[in-house]
Amino acid sequence: MALFELRGIRKQFGDNEVLRGLDLDIRRGEFLTICGESGCGKSLVLKSLIGLMQPDEGTITFDGEDLSRASEAQWVTVRQRIGMLFQESALFDSQTVLDNIAYGLREQRVLDEATIRERVKESLHLVSLPGIEDMWPGDLSGGMRKRVALARAVAMRPEVVLYDEPTEGLDPINVTRVNRLLLGLREELEITTVVVTHNMKSAFDTSDRLAFVHEGVVAITGSPAYFRELKDERFVDFERASKVDPFAES
Repeated sequence: MALFELRGIRKQFGDNEVLRGLDLDIRRGEFLTICGESGCGKSLVLKSLIGLMQPDEGTITFDGEDLSRASEAQWVTVRQRIGMLFQESALFDSQTVLDNIAYGLREQRVLDEATIRERVKESLHLVSLPGIEDMWPGDLSGGMRKRVALARAVAMRPEVVLYDEPTEGLDPINVTRVNRLLLGLREELEITTVVVTHNMKSAFDTSDRLAFVHEGVVAITGSPAYFRELKDERFVDFERASKVDPFAES
């Protein structure tokens, strides 16, 4: 049985039906990348996995538990097992790095403050940013903000981490650094990793398996090797578009 099972997921906004009966399995311990063109529903899939989006139709199962119509109280319990890195990092600018990373741990009210501070320190070491607890988000580069947000996501020691465009807006050096961090965290913490991206180079370099979303459904799944040899025009056109270098001079 898959860790996550999504069946027949539909979501419509006004006249725009974004997800049109999407099916997806996510296996325990794998590194899965969900890819597809902008607006295809990739981020909606992530939000459904953590209860931030309620589908109009379909079922969501996590570790054997049906969450399709779960209450907010049920989702609060589930979210203790799932971390998420949002596309814009979503750090609190009015809080230090320490307080940002400690936020979720303090909300749980399980660990004492000394243990929380040690966990923050450990999490910053995991993302190669030791000793910056007293800095403010406004003092950090874009790459550092991503890594602090990543430290916050893993500070809870989740079983699953969801990443929404973790390399978006980063230069090539930081893209490589973040990809290595994702792989290292997956190995060190033994977490299930789900990444949403349109960066196919990153997807090929990091993933065990890819799921290509097209016209509101998962159209193709397979290994990076399978996708590299794929001749399906839907994916070929998307991959060609994804190779445009956003840092190239116009």
